[in-house]
Amino acid sequence: MKKLIYKLLLFFRNKDIKTRPKNTITPMNAKSFYDHKLNGIDGKEIDFKNYKGKKILIVNTASECGYTPQYDDLQQLHETHGSKVTVLDFPANNFGGQEPGSDAEIGAFCRKNFGVTFQLFQKSDVIGEHQNELYKWLTDKDQNGWNTEQPNWNFCKYLISENGELLKFYSSAVSPMSDELTKEFKV
Repeated sequence: MKKLIYKLLLFFRNKDIKTRPKNTITPMNAKSFYDHKLNGIDGKEIDFKNYKGKKILIVNTASECGYTPQYDDLQQLHETHGSKVTVLDFPANNFGGQEPGSDAEIGAFCRKNFGVTFQLFQKSDVIGEHQNELYKWLTDKDQNGWNTEQPNWNFCKYLISENGELLKFYSSAVSPMSDELTKEFKV
């Protein structure tokens, strides 16, 4: 009975992770992760070429979500594995109106309540008609080579390789400090 329960837990946990299929070829006309530029929470433009050579974990967040405590794990990931992975935070109000604050309010909330020191970006849409350019790339297989998985709630995560390829999608339920995620940064 224990084996069956364990197998079921593994099955459902693995459904929360979508991995780039082997031998996937990125289309010739596809943009690279490094072709993007978006504004940080302070309004200054950030060129993604600055992130070459490190893995990137992209997360859509919200301050009033049940998953908001994951900010603690994101900060711990940043502090523990920051030499191997860069955390990029994209606040969005797309799910349940759970990020109603302004950019200044979001930044202050993250610093005060979670001591966040990783990069936050301006609040933007991660789904829908006004989806920001990065999330269009993350969710369009013609641009990223394989993935169509869109965020279905706050705190969904995308892992980008050191070469700018989209590697994996993790659902909100996958904690930033879980073995499933941190194994990507251990040598």
